[in-house]
Amino acid sequence: MPGSADRRMAEDRSPAGMIVASGVHRSFGALTAVSDVSFRLPAGRIVGLVGSDGAGKTTLLRMLATMLVPSSGTIRVGGLDVVRERSGVKGMIGYMPQRFGLYQDLTVAENLDFFMDIYGITGAERRRRRERYLGFSNLLAFTDRRAGDLSGGMKQKLGLACVLVHEPRVLILDEPTNGVDPVSRQEFWQILAEMKQSGMTILVSTAYLDEGERCDRLLLMHNARILADAAPAEVRAEFASLEEAMIQRIRAVDAALTEDAFGR
Repeated sequence: MPGSADRRMAEDRSPAGMIVASGVHRSFGALTAVSDVSFRLPAGRIVGLVGSDGAGKTTLLRMLATMLVPSSGTIRVGGLDVVRERSGVKGMIGYMPQRFGLYQDLTVAENLDFFMDIYGITGAERRRRRERYLGFSNLLAFTDRRAGDLSGGMKQKLGLACVLVHEPRVLILDEPTNGVDPVSRQEFWQILAEMKQSGMTILVSTAYLDEGERCDRLLLMHNARILADAAPAEVRAEFASLEEAMIQRIRAVDAALTEDAFGR
């Protein structure tokens, strides 16, 4: 019989199971933020999480990133349980919340050095990663500039570089391009595409549905539940656009809930 390490490695390599959520529920008192959510995300894909405001997207991402404990249900990342094996999961993920904690008074280089210090990255490997992650972020020319003096797009790219510096296998991003100009958004997604090519699994929530079209797969979330889990073309289906598809699916669910509550 294979040992637990062998089973984890097999699940990690499986195209169907880098991130597995089963019956996940999270409540805050009387408020249900995530309800009975289940999905399986394959390795080496970009998966977009889209939906209405207040749908529960951030709560779901925070549970995946081990920042919150599910009220019930299970989440496994790379075969590891996010609650029982939290330290192991934290070592394999990179998490960028909506407000990533850059140190505004430190320079670009000093911010990156701080995160490399946390992960004990030294010597030639430290130099390699500095060149790599500031290089494809187009920040090498700005290493002496304070983070507080960067544009919004440059701050987000620096935040991503800091998250990537320990070279995680799973990247979790919560609306990383919100409020960023179109050129910077395009550059940001070019970085994500390069990370995908290296085999990284990326789960990203976004308010921009043109970014949803760039994903291999979409999770559409509304009222704490997953309404759709499919490729963008499948979610869009007979609708003129992804935006219209999302709006009509949400309206259909809300109408059904209204009928259930008040009858016909």
